[in-house]
Amino acid sequence: MPRSRAGRFVDVELRRIQLTRAGRGVLHDVDWRIRPGERWILAGANGAGKTQLLKVVAGAVWPAPGAGASRRYLWRGEHWTTPREVQEQIAYIGAERQDKYERYAWDFTVWQVIGTGLHRTDIPLQQVTRADGQRIERALAALAIEHLADRRFLSLSYGERRLTLIARALAPRPGLVLFDEVLNGLDATHRQRVLAWLVRSRRARLPWVLATHRIEDVPASATHALILERGRVVYRGALARAPLAHWLEAKSRDAVRQVRSPSALSPQSMVRLTSACVYLDERVVLRDVSLDVRTGQSWVVHGPNGSGKTTLLRTLYGDHGVAVGGRVVRAGIKRGVPLEFFRRQVGLVAPHLQADHPQDLIVEAVVQSGCHAAIGLNEPASALERAAARRTLLRFGIARLGARRLRELSYGQLRRVLFARACVNEPRLLLLDEPFAGVDVPTRRALQHYIQDLAARGTTIVMATHHRTEWPASTTHELELADGRMRYGGRVRTA
Repeated sequence: MPRSRAGRFVDVELRRIQLTRAGRGVLHDVDWRIRPGERWILAGANGAGKTQLLKVVAGAVWPAPGAGASRRYLWRGEHWTTPREVQEQIAYIGAERQDKYERYAWDFTVWQVIGTGLHRTDIPLQQVTRADGQRIERALAALAIEHLADRRFLSLSYGERRLTLIARALAPRPGLVLFDEVLNGLDATHRQRVLAWLVRSRRARLPWVLATHRIEDVPASATHALILERGRVVYRGALARAPLAHWLEAKSRDAVRQVRSPSALSPQSMVRLTSACVYLDERVVLRDVSLDVRTGQSWVVHGPNGSGKTTLLRTLYGDHGVAVGGRVVRAGIKRGVPLEFFRRQVGLVAPHLQADHPQDLIVEAVVQSGCHAAIGLNEPASALERAAARRTLLRFGIARLGARRLRELSYGQLRRVLFARACVNEPRLLLLDEPFAGVDVPTRRALQHYIQDLAARGTTIVMATHHRTEWPASTTHELELADGRMRYGGRVRTA
């Protein structure tokens, strides 16, 4: 490997990399070189091996030994055959770290979280020096999130958490950055800020890799592309010649191709909020929200990061209470009737569920737990529940994953499992929080068709998304939030 001209950046070369997880081949004979000044797009279907390949580069997982297999790292003029010596110079940003904060209830301030990036620790263990503070301030400013510095991490929206973790990774000025679907969950403003940073990075020759499923997420500064299919490299080379259109979904027609006429079904309210205020960590997140979600309607909830979309959906589901002076009424819930009666009629797909489920659970058990609106099973599933789970896994095309453990799945595969869990009880109400984040193009289309089918059969839909192209064709109503307040709520407006 020739001597790098940019000594502070990490130069990586993989040769004939093989990776096996739980006895299953994940990567096969992968050759790849990442040089300073190169900026790569990593593409491929869910389960193709993208996340595992990034982890091999970062040193988080180790490839299988084999003839001719090697990893070589060049940094500051020295070579190493393992990533141990340069691991602190490689920043890896993915959904797992974000889920980790939720799973272990690590609720530090944004300032503290970014500080852990400087010290390469999970939680704050060292005093932040004055020089550290200046680097934290620069990282906050790079993504324009200075206003979040004193906020608690778990009080943030999904997108705000993602921006915090990007700032955490960038604060120590790494020599290589690996972005694993980092643009998921970002509103248009914050997405543009991250893309702008990716474009500016070419001035410094910082190498990076961005895994994505969307063509509009490919920044103008990208130079190369690597495409995986079932763990094998099918393209590696210049971005200009890469067949990305086949693998990444392009911005297309407005997804609201048709608007349903008002439902001919019963006009019963599924859930109604009246003057609802919701507080989290003593901070008001929703302010004076009134909303009536009725049988057969399809709602889309949209607004910038931090506007309250996730809190709204979790309030409808029953995870958050409404402050005194407001009211929430749910179908079938009267005095003495437990909330679980309502939840068993509701399917929920949300990012926090990926963190809530123990990673050693098998897929079948996760789907079976949807029959009880529970995390895990308190007792063995009945024959009827097992049969319902098998039918639902088959319906979503993931029957082959039934015996796999959650930790063996890709992010996109796990999202399909959560869809199956949400739908195992044939829900009357389906709550979807950024449901297509991290899924590949064929899976997104299949899930969109499934949502359409449910809506056609009278299922009430409430979906939060940042992408208008994801709005179901069945959309009847929209709710726009900003700073926790309703800016608009009613029949869907013309685009």
